[in-house]
Order: sequence, then C-alpha cells, then structure tokens
Amino acid sequence: MNRGRFERSINATLAGLAVNAVLAGAKTAAGVLGQSQALIADGIESFADILSSLLVWRGVVVANIPPDEDHPYGHGKAEALAAVGVTVMLLIAALWISVESVRQIITPHLNPRPWTLAVLVGVIAIKETLFRFVRDEARELDSTAVQSDAWHHRSDAITSLAAFVGILIAVLGGKGYESADDFAALIAAAIIAWNAVRLLRPAMNELMDATPGPGLTADVRAHAAETPGVAGIEKCRIRKTGGHYFVDMHVEVDPQMTVVKAHEIAHELKNRVQKKFPTIQDVLVHVEPAGRRREE
Repeated sequence: MNRGRFERSINATLAGLAVNAVLAGAKTAAGVLGQSQALIADGIESFADILSSLLVWRGVVVANIPPDEDHPYGHGKAEALAAVGVTVMLLIAALWISVESVRQIITPHLNPRPWTLAVLVGVIAIKETLFRFVRDEARELDSTAVQSDAWHHRSDAITSLAAFVGILIAVLGGKGYESADDFAALIAAAIIAWNAVRLLRPAMNELMDATPGPGLTADVRAHAAETPGVAGIEKCRIRKTGGHYFVDMHVEVDPQMTVVKAHEIAHELKNRVQKKFPTIQDVLVHVEPAGRRREE
C-alpha cells in the first residue's frame, strides 16, 4: 500500500470512529430519557460501529506492513479479513436488534417522547454524510475493508431512519401504537443483514484469490500482447491483495530465441504492464515456445 492510500484509509476510518463515539453516547442517552427502545437499540448498534471501525483501522495498519520472509506477498489480505469481521459484526447487530425488538413488542411500554425525533433527524444527516465520504474514499482506494466500514455507517443511518418512522407513528397514533418503533427496528435489522451478506462476497472473493473481473484481465492481456517479441499470451491470472494486484502470465515467444533475449522480453513486458497499471505490484512471467503443444 502506498503512503497516500494508507493515510487516506486511516483518516476515513478514524473520522468514522470519532463520529460513532459521539453518536453512540448521544443516541443511548436520548433513548433512555426519551423512553424509546428503538433509539436505545440504535445507540448500542453505534457502539458496534466503534468496534468495527477499530477492526478496519487495525486491518489497514497490518496491510501496510511491507513484505517479509514469512509473508513474501505482503500483508494486504488483512484488509479483506477486517472486512469479513465487519460483516460478521453487522449480522450480530442485526440479530441483536431483532431479538430486542421482539422482546419489546411483547412487553408493554410507554410511548417515546416526541423530541427524540429531532435527535434522529440529526443522526441520519450525519451518518449519511459520513457514509458518502467513506464510500467515495473506499472506491478510490479500492479497499474492501473501508468499503465495509462505509456500509456500516449506512446501516446505522437505516436503523435511525427506521426508528424515526416508528417513533413518529407511535407519537401520532398515541395509545396502542407503542410498539411501532419496535416493528420499524425489525425492518431495519433485515436491511442491515442483507447489506452484510452483500458485503461479504467481495471480501471472501479476495481471500479466495478470485479473479478481480474480466475487464482488468482483458486489459492487462491486451497491453502485454503489444510488447515487442511477444507472439501471444497463453494465460493471464490476476489476484487482488489489499490495494494491489499480482499477475501470473504465460507468454509465447519464438522457440529459436536465446534465453537472454526471452529474459529481456519478459522484463520489458513486466515494466510495461506495471507502468500502465500502477496498482499491479508484481508480474510473474513464464516464457513458452510459440507453436508448441503444452500441457495444462
């Protein structure tokens, strides 16, 4: 990970951590004073956001450690591991909110205070703004961990929105509508769980060395094929590790070519690909004689 990417990842994560710390305390206190179980659940979910931000922060720090003897390909997969951890925490938060909501539905309680609506309006605005900032940073940095953290902020905004709707119905409906915010929290929990499952896939793909997509592979293959002396590209395999990519490529050259010349072509190809695609950290080139039958 280059220094600029590392610093931006850390800054985005720490910004979320600071905001979550303030909002978690504010929502929990407002929920207790305003007699809103949905707001209390929302506040506790924000405390889970703090833990997830710490997890992402640690994942980004570990991913920035240079390669060593035990980790020759670097520590980039720590980002994907952190992303998996965040999605698991999202699922746990969704489960907790569901259980607590059902418990409140079957337990008589008072209507929430109307002023809690104003608290939630502010929370929703702050969390949605934070989500958009962290999401944009994650897209530019191509970080699965920061992307997961962004969607954790969005899940918090969704939970707060659901609590707002539920409290509004309870306040307007009066007696008999006390559980409206609890039903709204159940809906929010389902949305949070869906987002967690959706975020889990790219993180698992990175851990399993899945291809980053046909677009990048095709572009790298086409650019490598333009290298002088390359007769063809037999294989091109790409895997993602943190913010970098590693390429394994089999290229075909004239079978009568000297080893020295073939070596020069392989180095030229590597330099061309890395210059064109700065996120590619290494290109491993295997030279094949053109026109010969090869074993897979």
